Amino acid sequence: MTHPSTAVPPPASPASPSSDRPNAAPPSGGPAGRLAKGQIGTFDLVFFVVAAAAPLTVLAGVAPFAIGIGGPGTPLGYLVSGALLVLFAAGFTAMSRYVRNAGAFYAYVARGLGRALGVATAYLATLSYNLVAPGVAAGFGYFASTTLSDLTGAELPWWPLSTLCVLGTGVLGWLRVTLSAKVLGVALVLEVLVLLVMDVGVLADRGTAALDLTSFDPSVLASSGGMAGMFVLVIGAFTGFEATAIYAEEARDPERTVPRATFVAIGFLALFYAVGVWILMGSFGTDESVAMARSSDGPQLTFHAADRFVGPWLADSMHVLIVVSAFAATLAFHNAAARYLYALGREGLLPRRLGRVSPRQGSPVTAVVAQTGFGLVIVVGGALIGADPYSEIFLWTNSTGVLGIMIMQALAALAVCFFFRRDRCGMSVWRVAVAPLTAFVGLAVLSVLATLHFDLLTGRTGAVNTALLVPLAAGFVVALRIRRTDPGRYARLTEVDVERD
Repeated sequence: MTHPSTAVPPPASPASPSSDRPNAAPPSGGPAGRLAKGQIGTFDLVFFVVAAAAPLTVLAGVAPFAIGIGGPGTPLGYLVSGALLVLFAAGFTAMSRYVRNAGAFYAYVARGLGRALGVATAYLATLSYNLVAPGVAAGFGYFASTTLSDLTGAELPWWPLSTLCVLGTGVLGWLRVTLSAKVLGVALVLEVLVLLVMDVGVLADRGTAALDLTSFDPSVLASSGGMAGMFVLVIGAFTGFEATAIYAEEARDPERTVPRATFVAIGFLALFYAVGVWILMGSFGTDESVAMARSSDGPQLTFHAADRFVGPWLADSMHVLIVVSAFAATLAFHNAAARYLYALGREGLLPRRLGRVSPRQGSPVTAVVAQTGFGLVIVVGGALIGADPYSEIFLWTNSTGVLGIMIMQALAALAVCFFFRRDRCGMSVWRVAVAPLTAFVGLAVLSVLATLHFDLLTGRTGAVNTALLVPLAAGFVVALRIRRTDPGRYARLTEVDVERD
């Protein structure tokens, strides 16, 4: 393996946009075309990230399950996860000034830890994001079907609705990325508003009785037997913030836009989730809420709180908006998955046709079609075998995908340390060494614990190990074959979008 510090040393300072080599020829045999530049601003990126996290889906659809596993300390789990990801983001955004690539984790690991591990990470990323997108689409079908039944009495299977979701996100993914940002922004505002109304209703009724400070006692969190499984769900609630770097090629002034959007998104999500889950647990009392979350009626915990403390109209609004939230999350993950497919196609690590860009829309059109097709296979295949859309398709695909993303985050954090080890480029030791190393240790420990206790989420352990190890092994094999048969191409991997003096 070529040593990362000698193969590609970091530049002394960020390069100007003109050095992004826009006229560089694509790899031999690859298609021409680049993603549209200058399309996305700071708030567009924040919308992508927070909408991908889907606050309403998290607090109404996932948080009750996390509460049931993690117990009274769950709100602290969201704060701990947020703090850990802020540390990760410190180094992540520092490296984003020098590496701008639609396959962010892949490019970062390749530049910091070597191209072979980077390619392995690329395959893991592709699997993880492509699993999450159709999984959320299955959740969309589940929520849409139950909402239609509750509000109108009409009984409609989940899978036609999920199919419409996959096709709709495919169309939006093909169009200009700014349209997706507008759709996500509207969905996000509505989601946040209904959750705030519920919080105000609970506090107005119960006052300080709803604020149980024991939820933030570290010993309470540490004593939870389901802490490892809970952290997969909790960190999964932040999944998608990498989009700030994924869209760096398309962002306006990415040197400033990417760091700002990343920290704003993580900070907002950490506080919003922690406070929201805290108040939700306090609505019925901590112990009773945990018991309710562990019961068969657990998924309705948030809706019951909205109904009781505000009114049926809010619960009905939440049922409608959680469908919107799931669609927004599917769209965000579809865009991220398509850009990984595009990045790998451009590099020749997957069929080069995936690296094609629509000359009119500036979107990775072939990758969008491929991701849409994969989503249809998951949804239709799940329907044919009679899989439950929520407890099986949604939970299994998302838990596996999120665990894969956690592993990639740990590798990317370590990559930052190696990337800057000889030249900090004027940045502090804390930002490029201490913070990312701390994040690596924390994410690595949580990834190991989550893997060992994955049965808490799905009832299965071997399946996730196979699902995550196969793409990693395949990536190593592909990278080593390229290094042996085409050293020049191997040396150029991830070069196209590296900012250099």
